[in-house]
Amino acid sequence: MTTAHGTDGWTASVRQRLALGRLLPLGEAADGAWLAERAARAELRRAAAGVPGTVLDAGLRIGPAGPGAHGEPVVTPPPSALPPGPLRIDGQFTAVASPGGSASGPPDGSASGSPAAGESLTAVAERLRAALSACAREVLGLTVTEVDLRVTGLLTRAPGESADSTAPHGGRPVSPGDDVERAVAAVPGVAYLTSALGSPVVTTPGHVRVELATAAGHHPPAVAREVRARLARSLPGAPTVAVLVTAVEATPAP
Repeated sequence: MTTAHGTDGWTASVRQRLALGRLLPLGEAADGAWLAERAARAELRRAAAGVPGTVLDAGLRIGPAGPGAHGEPVVTPPPSALPPGPLRIDGQFTAVASPGGSASGPPDGSASGSPAAGESLTAVAERLRAALSACAREVLGLTVTEVDLRVTGLLTRAPGESADSTAPHGGRPVSPGDDVERAVAAVPGVAYLTSALGSPVVTTPGHVRVELATAAGHHPPAVAREVRARLARSLPGAPTVAVLVTAVEATPAP
């Protein structure tokens, strides 16, 4: 019989899992790593905020670029994770125009620079597309091959910021007696361990899944590769290792 307390716990767990969004293949197919869509959206929105004349709408999604272009994971993936392969960003944005007809940044001048007078919406969209592509590739390490953007409106004044929350899911300290957790936490670029899917380290016969946040200035695929390499060297029986990154650009734990 399921108690009310047990039901509440199950509901909270499901909500937390859904909040992560899709689990996106991170780096190359051989890297055995995934990134939570929620974390990716937060960084993409930061990149978009630096593009003058644009306001990225809610509902940004990241998913497979198309059928038939995906491979098999080299390790057991986290639950419901997408298979390795190219990704596509789908989003909508509002263009911000000056009263004279050209797009402009926020009235307080907080955006970096101003677009050229008379710049077309196509050109504005291309600048936003380039910023999102660069962030996906250089900051996150995602293989994004398509960025589909649609203009949903034109404003003369930028609205208030409505970026995704970047609060991590399930950040927690290292268990003093857990050698695997301590080994993961010692890898440069690991900000802290997380437990969005239940536990920072899940061990099954022949396989280990690790969940973590990466620190600012560290490329998530590189951190994941080092975590996998260290565990492969230190764990008996040479288990396969999968890494799930649930937050990026995080502040390291004290």
